[in-house]
Amino acid sequence: LQVDLWQPSSPFHIVEGAAADVRVAQNASRILLPYLQQADIPYTILISDLQQAIENQTGVRSHRNRRSLSGYNYEVYHSLEEIEDWMHYLNRTYSDLVHMFSVGKSYEGRPLYVLKLGKRSRPYKKAVWIDCGIHAREWIGPAFCQWFVKEALQTYQTDPDMRKMLTQLYFYIMPVFNVDGYHFSWTNDRFWRKTRSKNMRFHCYGVDANRNWKVKWCDEGASLHPCDDTYCGPFPESEPEVKAVAHFLRKHRKQIKAYLSFHAYAQMLLYPYSYKYATIPNFNCVESAAYNAVNALQSAYGVRYRYGPASSTLYVSSGSSMDWAYKNGIPYAFAFELRDTGHFGFLLPETLIKPTCTETMLAVKNITLHLLKKCH
Repeated sequence: LQVDLWQPSSPFHIVEGAAADVRVAQNASRILLPYLQQADIPYTILISDLQQAIENQTGVRSHRNRRSLSGYNYEVYHSLEEIEDWMHYLNRTYSDLVHMFSVGKSYEGRPLYVLKLGKRSRPYKKAVWIDCGIHAREWIGPAFCQWFVKEALQTYQTDPDMRKMLTQLYFYIMPVFNVDGYHFSWTNDRFWRKTRSKNMRFHCYGVDANRNWKVKWCDEGASLHPCDDTYCGPFPESEPEVKAVAHFLRKHRKQIKAYLSFHAYAQMLLYPYSYKYATIPNFNCVESAAYNAVNALQSAYGVRYRYGPASSTLYVSSGSSMDWAYKNGIPYAFAFELRDTGHFGFLLPETLIKPTCTETMLAVKNITLHLLKKCH
């Protein structure tokens, strides 16, 4: 009986008394459900027809005017090609605030694009790094990265906070970190998570790009088996995507003061450590930033995020980008787990893109302004 574990990401994290979300093939549910009943395990069917739910998101879209960039729709999910066209368009149209560049190439040879956002007001400015889509199937991540850029460009003139942020800081935004995996989730398997590198011995594809960083690599919460969803890779930074971003962050470590990574789903705001139960040295600053960010987020629609160290709030996982960023001298490192808590899981409907991004925007602005105030 093969199940695809959605939450938690690894069977090792399944604990008594806590919910686990699984995806099963239609014929497998006929075996699984009687088994759960026998074992006295309560269950709820959240999505009865997954195929239909997928087609609702990726079906025919021509009527949505998605190709025209001036009328770019931020309330639908976009394919990799569309996102890249959009980035090129912004680079041409907002050259005073946007600079697009590539940090390297993916395993399948795609460019790894980043947008540098901000006023060129002085030669040296602190910076914030934002990445989305480390895990391919978490589509709400890239949707948020695009939303952030839209908000920055649209409100720069009118919102004093945004003006301050773009004047005093640079933002490096990577809308799709795992480009190969994201593309694959559009074309082949909507629930693909990993990168697309090939493992010759096992004929399995991909590495979990959030277990491939050189910080307690392949320890607890990561798998050594190439076919597992949390496979840590043959060695740290084995994935060209991870290597390229790590290289860029190392090169700019003196400039970059915050690292924000966007995932789904769980409705949490996490900070280090992920790989161990221990308190970070600047805990008070980071904790108060998280507390205020979560309150700001809640003010929009009443959605309450849990927050805290990743290890105790979510689960222990080694080799994560957030821990790596923190260990490499970036004092504010956060990972967001966006909506929801499992009702739609990775298939968050497009109608929820706007509220999710609106509330998340408040949290990100809050963290950024906190950073400018400098906590001691």
